[in-house]
Amino acid sequence: MAAANRTLMVMAGGTGGHVYPALAVAETLRERGWSVFWLGTRAGLEARVVPAAGIDMVWVSMGGVRGKGLVKKLLLPAMLLVAFAQSLGAILRRRPDVVLGMGGYTAFPGGMMASLLNRPLVVHEQNSVGGLTNRLLACLADRVLTAFPAVFTHAHDKPIPCRRVSAEWVGNPVRGDITAAPAGERAARSGPLRLLVVGGSLGASALNELVPRALALLPEAQRPRVVHQSGRRHVDALRAGYAAAAVDAEVRDYIDDMAAAYRDCDFAICRAGAMTVAELACAGVPALLVPFPFAVDDHQTGNAAFLAEAGAAWLVQQKDLSAEALAELIAGIDRNRLAAMSEQAVRLAKPDATGRVADICEALAK
Repeated sequence: MAAANRTLMVMAGGTGGHVYPALAVAETLRERGWSVFWLGTRAGLEARVVPAAGIDMVWVSMGGVRGKGLVKKLLLPAMLLVAFAQSLGAILRRRPDVVLGMGGYTAFPGGMMASLLNRPLVVHEQNSVGGLTNRLLACLADRVLTAFPAVFTHAHDKPIPCRRVSAEWVGNPVRGDITAAPAGERAARSGPLRLLVVGGSLGASALNELVPRALALLPEAQRPRVVHQSGRRHVDALRAGYAAAAVDAEVRDYIDDMAAAYRDCDFAICRAGAMTVAELACAGVPALLVPFPFAVDDHQTGNAAFLAEAGAAWLVQQKDLSAEALAELIAGIDRNRLAAMSEQAVRLAKPDATGRVADICEALAK
């Protein structure tokens, strides 16, 4: 079958951790001549970024119920019936050659209908702990792909009886412009260390409060040069925090060019979302990872441990991190240590993840 006649249905929604990796794969397959459409909701991030990328949306009426109230849970059967019907209609009308599920509750009805109609189903899990939707769909999928090793082998990843899941570790699709600096470049730098602080697009209030206080405890000669992404809601407060601590820092509400930010920094302080961890590895950036303590199934701790256990990052839980402890850690950092950590990060990277997922989709369409 010619690539120009092939169609991919993507199912990924809710957050950037699901949407952006799926978008990377979708764009790669479009470059190879595929037609792509996307199953999603009007309430998720996909409603904004997917149409902006020129990809057709098919809307489903689906919402998450985890952590919701009793009424929402009682309405789940009716909501699922509607979403199943919408997904079934989309598959029958568009007749995709392959269906790619990359997490989020919107993937569940589409994945179930794809299996019912015998469409090739690929499931990709971005985190170190399988999400509920992917744990269910992994039992039905033709190929199960993971961003971290040993996902779906831990007991926590098997809440329902199903055949043994054979998963392939391919890594997380990241933007192609995120690459490691040439070997030795960071170690050869001179002057103050360059620190990048990132709390996600919305910022992380704990990091916003802690980092200025920690840097204020260091002698000025030991302080790194700081670029700190605050999140749009926190930019004024963070600038005031650095000013109160008498610490010079470049505060940005949002960093558009993360590839350049990674290249320019020597180390980072950030959360441990799946995409952040994948980007740090591809960029070869050592990091202090502070997992978001309320992440579902504490998956950010597992994500962070992947780098930390290999010597590519430090892992500190938010409850254990104080300004004093952070200042002590920063004071003990030198360029040789960072260079060694950077090498370890690059060894763990899967820079070909996007192409690998696309290749697997193409193989199933033949």
